[in-house]
This record gives sequence, C-alpha cells and structure tokens, in this order.
Amino acid sequence: MSKLVNCKACQKEIAKGVNKCPSCGKDQRNFFGQHKILVGIVVVIVLGIIGSNMGNTPTKVATTDTSTTVASTTETPTAPAKPTVPTEYISALAKAETYGTMMDMSKAGIYDQLISSAGDKFSPKSAQYAIDNVKIDWNANALKKAQTYQKTMAMSPSAVYDQLISSAGDKFTTAEAQYAKDNLK
Repeated sequence: MSKLVNCKACQKEIAKGVNKCPSCGKDQRNFFGQHKILVGIVVVIVLGIIGSNMGNTPTKVATTDTSTTVASTTETPTAPAKPTVPTEYISALAKAETYGTMMDMSKAGIYDQLISSAGDKFSPKSAQYAIDNVKIDWNANALKKAQTYQKTMAMSPSAVYDQLISSAGDKFTTAEAQYAKDNLK
C-alpha cells in the first residue's frame, strides 16, 4: 500500500512520489526535480570556474624588503618544461618493448630489426633511444630462447650457446648466453 501525502497546492491526499496532483495538476517535485537540466548546467559551470581557478595560475608571494619597507610581489617560478620526445623515438621504443617481451630478442637483435630496411626502418638514433630506454631483462630473454631451442630443436647446451651468440643468430652477449646455458635444465 502506498503512503499518502497532501498536495502542495490543493491539500488533497495523493500517493507519495506522484509527479503531478491528479486533482489540480500541480507539479509535486521540488525545484531540483523540476529543473534538472538547469541544475546540471549550473553545476558544470561552477565546477568549470573552480577548476580554472585551481589551474596553472602563478602564485603571488608578498615580500617585504626590510631595509626600505616596501612591499613587492614576485611570481613563483614554474618548473621547466620537459623536453619532448619525438614520435619516431616513442614508436621505436614501443616496437622494442614488443620484440623484447613477445619474441625474447636480444638487445643487438632488436636494434638490427628496428633499423633494418627489410624491417621497421627506424633511424639509428631512434633505435638507439629505444634500446637505451626499454626495460628488458636480457638474461631472462637469453634463457627463454635457450629453452625454446632445447625443447623444440633438441639442441645441446653448447649448440644453444653458439646460436645465442651468433651474429647470424640471436646476437646475445657472451655473458647473457653463458647465463642461459648455465640455467638450462
């Protein structure tokens, strides 16, 4: 059973939650319910004003020179702008990340793939940026490659080592290849 309330205009009993009184037609909603769009616009404007006032406006700091007792204002220095990284460098870094994590490639192998005319065709500078900034555990990549060779190609640990360091193969460093060989099971 619904609760009954009195109409705001004619005072007749109506069901609670009814938008209009069936007797007089008076809207029973409060101001916010009657003007949802207007209230929404006002909220957006107020939030915009608050946001713009909290934005990048320099702060004024009042200082007093004690020798002359003259007040002055100075702006607080803003942080220097970060240098922008060229889009090509960012793209090369993304490719390097993919090659390193998905294909377990070596640092030299990734670099060669990035600059290859038959590969990604990045500039040597963008490829070097990618190699310098990619976060890859090269020893782990060498071990994963070694495990793949051992499992799928039945290669001996010495043959795996040779494949890992080969300039025609994976191009891992001797230290990375030795780590992989030492950790094969």
